[in-house]
Amino acid sequence: MTTQEEQTRSELRFPTGFAWGAATSAYQIEGAVTADGRGTSIWDTFTKTPGRVVGGEHADVAIDHYNRYRDDVRIMADLGLSAYRFSVSWPRVQPDGSGAVNQKGLDFYKRLVDELLSHGIDPWLTLYHWDLPQALEDRGGWPARDTALRFADYAAIVHEALHDRVHTWSTVNEPWCAAFLGYASGEHAPGRREPENAIRAAHHLNLAHGLGVQAMGARRVGGCVNLYAITPATASEADQDAARRIDGLQNRFFLDALLTGRYPQDVLDDLRMDLAFIEDGDLKTINAPIDVLLVNYYSRFTVSGAPGGRASAAAAPTDSASPWVGSEHVSFVNGGRPVTAMGWEIDEDGLVEVLARVARDYPRIPLVVSENGAAFEDVLADGRVRDEERRAYFEAHLGACREAIDAGVPLEGYFAWSLMDNFEWAWGYGKRFGIVRVDYETQERLPKDSATWYAEIIRQNRNHEPTDS
Repeated sequence: MTTQEEQTRSELRFPTGFAWGAATSAYQIEGAVTADGRGTSIWDTFTKTPGRVVGGEHADVAIDHYNRYRDDVRIMADLGLSAYRFSVSWPRVQPDGSGAVNQKGLDFYKRLVDELLSHGIDPWLTLYHWDLPQALEDRGGWPARDTALRFADYAAIVHEALHDRVHTWSTVNEPWCAAFLGYASGEHAPGRREPENAIRAAHHLNLAHGLGVQAMGARRVGGCVNLYAITPATASEADQDAARRIDGLQNRFFLDALLTGRYPQDVLDDLRMDLAFIEDGDLKTINAPIDVLLVNYYSRFTVSGAPGGRASAAAAPTDSASPWVGSEHVSFVNGGRPVTAMGWEIDEDGLVEVLARVARDYPRIPLVVSENGAAFEDVLADGRVRDEERRAYFEAHLGACREAIDAGVPLEGYFAWSLMDNFEWAWGYGKRFGIVRVDYETQERLPKDSATWYAEIIRQNRNHEPTDS
């Protein structure tokens, strides 16, 4: 080991009890879309609609985790993970989104949790990662208030089945994406382009979070938001206003509601729409006490209020409208940083910025980086994936986590996205985020060099007595 490597690893020491994990989501990995009574989700419908997904690909098989979960858990154990964040498929548990429970579907998650615990891995369960039962979409989807009520029922069902074995729960993953990519830009399922309904959906996703927390009555329950550092392209008034607008809709609309029980007034003013669907008591419900905030972080946005640039930071692979309701004129410009295969700029300083902001501007709450990772053009050669760019990405962002802790941020864990290559939503299988390579034809799993490096960092932290700071 070189002196530089030794120094890097000495700098990546974390407090005792820090959670070392990796994350996935049900629809991206499970496959088995008709097995054991599973119902249809909006993503099943979306992927079968021509032109929605690159190459017409779908997740009917995905990486077959439903049948291969034991092998996948063994990989997690070999890597030394102390925690695994996964989501439950709502249509697998409640095929129609309401009513009778599909016991066979629920039993799959019982088996998965038991397998994790048998290998000393702490299960972190997310209730909703975008796979809404199609039956609920047919009745209005997230723009309909009833969907939030049905989510509370579903949360209670899963909690009752697993609360004795799962001790960390989160409700809705990245409600911004579910609302604005699903109902404004149409880039994600259900593929609607209805700006006002996107705002309704955002509110009802927030409401579902609060109702879910209440329904579970459990402790160590959290929300999950995807946060971005936002930079104006110039010091001009138009660019400054663009940064305020995007920060408001991306970050503050969700943080303020979950952590302070209000929506930012400037964002409501930007929307210029009837907000009568926000009923008395909703924000108090959304502000239900939580025990941890899960933060997903990937990149920084550089924005402009002047014409030009990209209309959407999502850089959708298919034609789409703007997801930025009320601020459709804002454009996204290149900030001059290196980018991933997704075209996302790499900026670890932005992770320090968003974590410090939450710690500074909101009531103090434990934080966890629940997703962080990058897609690159991996090459398999001589039975090995030498993904140095991904390794460097993780090293830089773990360094940012250490910097945030040193600055007083109550950060308690880190989850690499993703454990394995998988179905990357509208991009299909062309973008690989995994630290474990998956051959989509044979389903063979192969840990990449980044996985080996991450496992060593975990081992070093477990074997070293870190400072409790």
